[in-house]
Amino acid sequence: MVKEVFTANEDRMKKAIEALKREFASLRAGRATPALLDKVMVDYYGNPTPINQVANISVPEPRMLVIAPWEKTMLHEIEKAIMKSEIELSPNSDGTVVRLAIPQLTKERRADLVKTVNKKAEESKVALRNIRRDANDGIKKLEKGKEITEDEAKKAQDDMQKLVDKYVEEVNNIRVIKEKEIMEV
Repeated sequence: MVKEVFTANEDRMKKAIEALKREFASLRAGRATPALLDKVMVDYYGNPTPINQVANISVPEPRMLVIAPWEKTMLHEIEKAIMKSEIELSPNSDGTVVRLAIPQLTKERRADLVKTVNKKAEESKVALRNIRRDANDGIKKLEKGKEITEDEAKKAQDDMQKLVDKYVEEVNNIRVIKEKEIMEV
């Protein structure tokens, strides 16, 4: 019974970590990566569609993304979607592909990005703590229902805290790596 509570909540914690990694991948850190465009949606015949589902995205240089649409008619839609997005880059089209030059980050922009990274990391920690609270509630219900003893409940809560501590440490490690990437000149 306790094992089911642990398994379900550990899966939720893993998903929270994966969500944080995806979020960090979409942050611009001064070098080109196709993940920058993950949140950019293109109007594809009336449906919002991620760019990577309508075009090939390549990185020919460290500060350049090249987007080659599978259909020539999508070129203008891709440019429009990039202009409307939050990535703050200007697309340059030659009629066949869209090029995105990734400029060097300013000191102020790096500081803003570090603040964003810290905020997102803190949000992930809060999510992990909420998962712990839900798990502890489940353990207390098992105890009240006389399915486990008070000692088993206490041990299960301690084990859940150790699990949360492990994932919080992972969030901190991911945050430090992203900060270093952002501050790298």
